[in-house]
Amino acid sequence: MNIFQDEIVKLEHGAGGSAMDHIVNSLILSSFSRRRALNGVSLDALDDGASIITDGQEIVASIDGHIVDPIFFPGGDIGRLAISGAVNDVSAMGAEPVAILDSIIVEEGFSTSSLRSILESMDETSVEAGVSIINGDFKVMPRGHLKGITISTCCLGILRGRKPILDSGASPGDKIILTGSIGDHGIALMSTREGIAFDTELKSDVAPIWSTVKAALDVGGVRAMKDPTRGGLSSALNEIAQKSNISIWIDEDKVLIKDEVRAASEMLGLDPYEVTCEGRMVICVSESKAQSVLEAVRKTRYGAEAEIIGEVKQEYPGNVLIRTVVGGTRIIRKPIGEPIPRVC
Repeated sequence: MNIFQDEIVKLEHGAGGSAMDHIVNSLILSSFSRRRALNGVSLDALDDGASIITDGQEIVASIDGHIVDPIFFPGGDIGRLAISGAVNDVSAMGAEPVAILDSIIVEEGFSTSSLRSILESMDETSVEAGVSIINGDFKVMPRGHLKGITISTCCLGILRGRKPILDSGASPGDKIILTGSIGDHGIALMSTREGIAFDTELKSDVAPIWSTVKAALDVGGVRAMKDPTRGGLSSALNEIAQKSNISIWIDEDKVLIKDEVRAASEMLGLDPYEVTCEGRMVICVSESKAQSVLEAVRKTRYGAEAEIIGEVKQEYPGNVLIRTVVGGTRIIRKPIGEPIPRVC
C-alpha cells in the first residue's frame, strides 16, 4: 500500500497535478470507508463528479472550492468562476446542470460593495447557465484569518437517460476536440498580478459551457470529456490517457494559443499546455461522429474556435504525445502542480 509520508501538506498537493494525485490516492481516499452511494459513480473513479441512481434517474454531483487571487480579474471574478467551475464539472460527465449549493466565507472587514458585485456575478452566471441557486451557507472569519473571500459550490445535474461520460471511456481511433484556445484564464490572472500589459486586453475564458457540451452530446459519439482546469490541457489529456489505458497524439499546430498567452508564458517561464482554462472542454469522440460534433460545437457561443487537435491510439498506453510543428514528437507529462497558484 502506498502510504502518504510527507510531514506537511504543501501547495503543490492541491494544485491539480501529480503531487495532488499522490495525496488523494495515498491519504484521502483510504481515509473514507464508504465511497459509493446508490450504485452510482463513486469517489474511487476520481472523475469530475460522482453520481447516485434513484428511481431510475441518475443524478450527478460535483463540488469545488474557489480561492482565486485576485478576486476580480479581466473577464470575470470569483463569483462567475464559482458557478462556471461547478457547472462545467457536471457538464463534463454528460449531465445537464440544474442546481447550485454554495458556501461563502469572507474576512471581517471585507467590502460590502465587493460582496454585492460578486453575488450579482453569481446570479448572472447562474441565469446564463440555466441553474438555480437553491441552498447556501455564509460565514465571516476574523480579520487576518482569511484573505478576502472563498466560495465553494456544489452543482447537481441530471443525466436524462444518458450514461455518465467518464475519463476512462476513450478508445483507439477516437478523435480529440478542444473547444477553444488554451491558457487564457491563468495568464490573464498572472499578467494582472505581475502588471504585464498587452496591446489588446487578454481576458479569462471563464464561462459556463453546458450549451457547448450539449451540442456535442446531441450529435452522439462522445466517449470521454474533461475540462482543462488546474494543470491545463496537459493534465486533462493525461488523465484521460491513463484512466482509459490508451495514448493520445496531439498535433501542435492544431492547438490554439493566443499571441498574448505565448508572449506572457515565455516572459514568465510557463508552459501554456499546463496553464488553467476555465471555459474550455476536451471532448473525446468516435471517429465517425467527430466532424459532425465539431460542426455542432462551432455553432455555440463558446465553441466557435473548436478544433480537432488529435487522436487516440493503442500504442504507448497512458501517455500523451505531441507532433511538433518541426516534425518531431515529444511526450507531454502531467505537471507536478499548477504553475500559477490561486487561479481557481
